[in-house]
Amino acid sequence: MSVHTRTMMYNVNPRCQPWHGHAPFPIDLSQYQKVAIDPWTTTSLSNKDRDALKTNISLCRDALVFFTALGGASGYGGHTGGAFDMMPEVCLADAFFRACPSKFVPTFFDEAGHRVATQYLFAVLHGQMAVDRLLDYRVGHKALPGHPELGLTEGVKFSSGRLGHLWGHVNGVALAEPDRTVCCFSSDGSQMEGNTSEAARMAVAQKLEVKLFIDDNDTTIAGHPSSYMKGFNVGQTLQGHGLATEDVNGEDLDALFASMRRAVLHSGPYAVVIKRSMCPGVADLEGSNEGHDAMPLKHAVQYLQSRGHSEAVQLLQKVPKTKDPYEPYLGAGKFGAPRQVFGESVSRILGQLSSEERRQRVLVVDNDLEGSCGLKKVGETFPEIYLKGGIMERGNFSACAGFSSCSGRCAVFGTFAAFQEMILSEVTMARLNHCNVLCHFSHSGVDDMSDNTCHFGVNNFFSDLGLKSKHAPDTQLFFPADVHQTSKVVEAVFWQSGLRFIYTTRSKVPEILDDTGRAVFGDGYEFQLGKDDLIWGNTTCDGYIVSYGDALYRSLDAVHRLQRMGVAVGLVNKCHVNAVDEDMMQTIGKSKFVLVVESQNLQTGLGLRLGTWLLERELTPKFARCGTHKEGCGGTWEQAYYQGYDSASIVSTVLELFTPQGMEL
Repeated sequence: MSVHTRTMMYNVNPRCQPWHGHAPFPIDLSQYQKVAIDPWTTTSLSNKDRDALKTNISLCRDALVFFTALGGASGYGGHTGGAFDMMPEVCLADAFFRACPSKFVPTFFDEAGHRVATQYLFAVLHGQMAVDRLLDYRVGHKALPGHPELGLTEGVKFSSGRLGHLWGHVNGVALAEPDRTVCCFSSDGSQMEGNTSEAARMAVAQKLEVKLFIDDNDTTIAGHPSSYMKGFNVGQTLQGHGLATEDVNGEDLDALFASMRRAVLHSGPYAVVIKRSMCPGVADLEGSNEGHDAMPLKHAVQYLQSRGHSEAVQLLQKVPKTKDPYEPYLGAGKFGAPRQVFGESVSRILGQLSSEERRQRVLVVDNDLEGSCGLKKVGETFPEIYLKGGIMERGNFSACAGFSSCSGRCAVFGTFAAFQEMILSEVTMARLNHCNVLCHFSHSGVDDMSDNTCHFGVNNFFSDLGLKSKHAPDTQLFFPADVHQTSKVVEAVFWQSGLRFIYTTRSKVPEILDDTGRAVFGDGYEFQLGKDDLIWGNTTCDGYIVSYGDALYRSLDAVHRLQRMGVAVGLVNKCHVNAVDEDMMQTIGKSKFVLVVESQNLQTGLGLRLGTWLLERELTPKFARCGTHKEGCGGTWEQAYYQGYDSASIVSTVLELFTPQGMEL
């Protein structure tokens, strides 16, 4: 069996010319004043420094609103609120670093990587990046992804993105630089994660010169922690670990300076908990969780107009929406969002139970991503069984496991696929305790993921790490192809025993259509555990493509085009990705070639398994894989092309494996 893995080039040319026609950045960042303040010798702000800092803060906030809203309006997304909020403390820290470069590690380490706009803005202000590059915030192949990535973007000095993961890293920097102060910017959301508690205990025990500046705006994606997580207090939690802390009004510049100065002068770790509303001073948005993501266009326009930035408004109002430039996909119907259908399907099942039965048998726990994972509908319809669990994946999953450790119960858990990697140890213990958890991991793969590499959900197969048990059912993994199959899978496995993981993409995907234009997984289709679906072809094709999830519709398009070229290729949908369909293995294994197409990591995905399964059965067709194999390129639709599992790349790979007699390439 010969094996090919491909690094495919683009077959669709991404945006060649910038939409803005090389227009200059419309806000003059040269007005940023290079303030220098020595916190060891300066006891209070002078009028001159205070005025300069206020000017800098306003200038930075204006710029951030503009280019993050630009990302949102263009369809690439972006996060405005967190970066907007933190400007006072960042501008003060910048002044400290400038005055005393030898006493600080001059890096704005940030636990909340979605606030990456701060890193890009200050790369410009420090002369490390051209200002006009900010116009391509989050655009594919422009090296300005939705979270900072070391080595990708000039001026970026660290990688961040999974909340709560950076403080421990900063502790290590402080151990390596014992004579310098290290600053770590954090947020109330980051502080919910359990690893911050571990980092706090180390910082205290080792008396590390780590200073935390924590934006506590009482706002996460799911709402306000003060409402859904009673008793959570950032400062009190850190004090419990022995950390010195104080609260301060983040919009009172003099008070903030005094608090940050006390933190720097204090011997050992210190946390300043900075209280403010989300997007302070922004009309109709202040205090709202709508400010977390890219500022909505109407609010950005209103804000920038009030600040006198008419050129910025004009650019915002003419930005086009990005989209996949590929011609209509063959065999594809209406696009829909499986991640939303998951919640709708769960709600239908729960609606069949009485209120008392729901309370006794079902628990649903969100991880601050209810809108993204489709769970918001469940919470609105059945609040009595629904918990807003905050940003605490490990503890929330374990709670689901404990609830469902009795027969007849089901716990539903939802978060992004990337964050599945954070709960693998808990998954092992849930399996050993025979728990019945139905997990939904949205944002699987790389498609539509301008958040980029740290948020790629490409190691889904990590969850299938259990050993065969005489006492507990196997863990089951499912990656449906479209909205119809998602619904059928949820209905089929909801009351199954054991751990069941359902994966969906961030992107919308089309209905899979047969040769008559009918939805393959629509009326009349019944999902069967352990059985693959033959989407195209018969049992005597020259070779087969095996695919699933968002790679399936791309593969179907490729199969149509290959058929026109005279290549008889079958297409197999492997929704139940970790189960072996013995009949289908014989069918594909006796053909001339097999190509696995997936959005998962080629190091950990289906391709490795399927190749092994074929060899174990002494089946040796030519074999190749297309899938995710390198760090992301930024952007949304660009990711699939960059990884080489787009339709044209699939066609090219098939033709390398098999060329019909008489065909000239």
